[in-house]
Amino acid sequence: MTFGIHHFELFLTAGILLNLTPGPDTVYILGRSIAQGRRAGIASALGIATGSIFHTFAAALGLSAILAASAWAFRVVTLVGGAYLIFLGIKMFVHRQKALNLPSNFRRSTTYAAFRQGFLTNLLNPKVALFFLAFLPQFINPNSTAKVVAFLALGLTFVTTGTIWCLVLAWFASGLSEKLRENPTIAELLNRAVGSFFVFLGARLATTK
Repeated sequence: MTFGIHHFELFLTAGILLNLTPGPDTVYILGRSIAQGRRAGIASALGIATGSIFHTFAAALGLSAILAASAWAFRVVTLVGGAYLIFLGIKMFVHRQKALNLPSNFRRSTTYAAFRQGFLTNLLNPKVALFFLAFLPQFINPNSTAKVVAFLALGLTFVTTGTIWCLVLAWFASGLSEKLRENPTIAELLNRAVGSFFVFLGARLATTK
């Protein structure tokens, strides 16, 4: 992997672990799939993926434009991002997973409505935007002359793995939701694994010059 990207394998591992962790996107996709069928679930997954693509481009164009001429500013952003990842990791580690509560009543039942709600839910979620801004920069060399390309490569990689998982959720919604309902320990273990990984990443970032 070029473009000034470093530790791509670490990025890929963290991204896949995060994708597997049950969250609002998981709940929405499973709820749509069970309530309205596989087609609605797939539309929901694609809507969420489209929202993530917008976040990727926003992070790439916004941060790169601001930080292109200043390695010092880029360092500040990565330090703040590292602190946020540590906070997020500790929060995920101590979080007690509750029983999965899937939504079943949706105002509109069309495929387009499923896509649109997934897209808007992801696009308008400030936590998703903050995560992209905190997560992506730490895998990019501050001296890279191709920051935009690096951001896009990392972001689209994350979106691709996430979309694959979301489509799996939509396709096997009934069985997966039943397993998560019957055994919340699975979700709790994933949360702790990802939380520990984020604390590690944040600490590594803070100590890397």
